[in-house]
Amino acid sequence: MHLINFKELSGQQLTAIIDKAIEVKHNPEKYKDALAGKSLAMIFQKTSTRTRVSFEVAMTQLGGHALYIDWRTTNFTLADVYDETQYLSRNVDCIMARLLKNADLQVMAKASRVPVINGCDEKYHPSQAIADLMTIKEKRGKLKGVKLVYIGAHNNVCNSLIEGCTKTGVKITTVTPLFNEPSRDEKLLEDAKKTGLWETTLDVKKAVKDADFVYTDTWVDMEFFLDPKYAAEKEKRIKIMMPYQINMELLKGTDAYVMHDMPVHRGYEISPDVIESPKSIIYEQSENRLYSAKAILLKLLEKY
Repeated sequence: MHLINFKELSGQQLTAIIDKAIEVKHNPEKYKDALAGKSLAMIFQKTSTRTRVSFEVAMTQLGGHALYIDWRTTNFTLADVYDETQYLSRNVDCIMARLLKNADLQVMAKASRVPVINGCDEKYHPSQAIADLMTIKEKRGKLKGVKLVYIGAHNNVCNSLIEGCTKTGVKITTVTPLFNEPSRDEKLLEDAKKTGLWETTLDVKKAVKDADFVYTDTWVDMEFFLDPKYAAEKEKRIKIMMPYQINMELLKGTDAYVMHDMPVHRGYEISPDVIESPKSIIYEQSENRLYSAKAILLKLLEKY
């Protein structure tokens, strides 16, 4: 099986991966040789801190080996993705790919003889959402009935949160004045609506009032944040989104934990004092990327 998004997973299967991530976190010794002799190819077309570090360290701590591959230094840049993946998958036990286009990831999954993990594309970020749900469960002891509010642009992370939350019983409200069109997945949103667990609003104050967790993400995709060609769009987005910044004023009267998938742009989607506040669990959440990566690898390589 592959992990491209959560469409092929039941709520029960997704919850099992989250529970495994929590167990692995507390019993690292038990799994230190679980992937001995196994290799993971990690292909990066986009920059990365957490995805690269978490999967590379996860393989090492599970007794396996991770191979970092920069897309630009390979023949993926000039050959057919299908052909290159056919070759690559004959050498490794698993592939984790962080690509610009979901369409390329789908081709990779079709061509591969081994499991393919989506390390982030323009539509989904499943490994991030698993770490997020793991963090929620650690803090609240449950997922069902917990209320998460996501504030920001509707993007790949937002999609995976909606899908992950509605499959595991978390109530999710999205406050998204902007929609990243490349992220659009109408089927995912239709399925989420049917569960009765997802709603969307622009009334941000009302949304956070009874939230257990308030979550934000960058307003501008990281590959465009410093791109001069994107400067006008960036300014436009900042103007639209600034009233939705997570700051102390917005959080007044709520006891919600604050989450962010990082990288953080301080002073934009979130104010610096909120990042450092006692209710911020941003760094715990990012640390949990390691344990969720371990759980994903163990699941896909059939080690539990």
